[in-house]
Amino acid sequence: MYSERPEETLRLLQLCSPTLPVGAYAYSQGLEFAVSSKWVFDETSTSLWIQGLLENSLTYLDVPILSRLYNGWSSQDKNEVLFWNDFLFASRDSKELQEEEQQLAQALSRLLVDLGIAEAGEWKKKPRACFLSLFTLGAVRWEISLHNAILGYLRMWAENQVLVAIKLVPIGQTSGQRILSSFTSIIPNCVTKGLSLEDEEVGYTSPGQGIASALHETQYSRLFRS
Repeated sequence: MYSERPEETLRLLQLCSPTLPVGAYAYSQGLEFAVSSKWVFDETSTSLWIQGLLENSLTYLDVPILSRLYNGWSSQDKNEVLFWNDFLFASRDSKELQEEEQQLAQALSRLLVDLGIAEAGEWKKKPRACFLSLFTLGAVRWEISLHNAILGYLRMWAENQVLVAIKLVPIGQTSGQRILSSFTSIIPNCVTKGLSLEDEEVGYTSPGQGIASALHETQYSRLFRS
């Protein structure tokens, strides 16, 4: 993630910060149901759950779409951006996951406008806006490289899942750091694989998360938003 341009590194840290006021902390992405059903119950099972999603879902969906959205913003090809935004939204296979996309995207659009990226304002009321579309807009306008943007996004996503697990499983802070450390060698491989995919290979491959997210909507007791 090192850059000869310190501004790029600092902007990347800002865009991927847990303090980014978009509300990602309010969602578990199915992990809360997985914990309540004893699919996830300790440090090992937590690590396997998150790693499985990184390697089988984000690698084949989020990473290649992030790349295409980034290229669309870079070339000012609005049709390209809209196509992959809608593809990603349609791939979120529960109402909860789709609402998360909308709410995080709208929050990030407002923030980017306040930070000087006026074109993000067009996405404030877009009904199928995705967080990744606004994330890549920020990355392009702040001149963050594609590779660094993907690394930052995957690390941010994994960290949020670990924070959820610390509250729910529960696991300790040290366990959470061990899990995150174990992804140091995994995330670069996810980036390489995801960037190699052709359009027809892009797709969601983690039905367990979709089922957990859908069932979470009717879970009796919840800490996280549904």
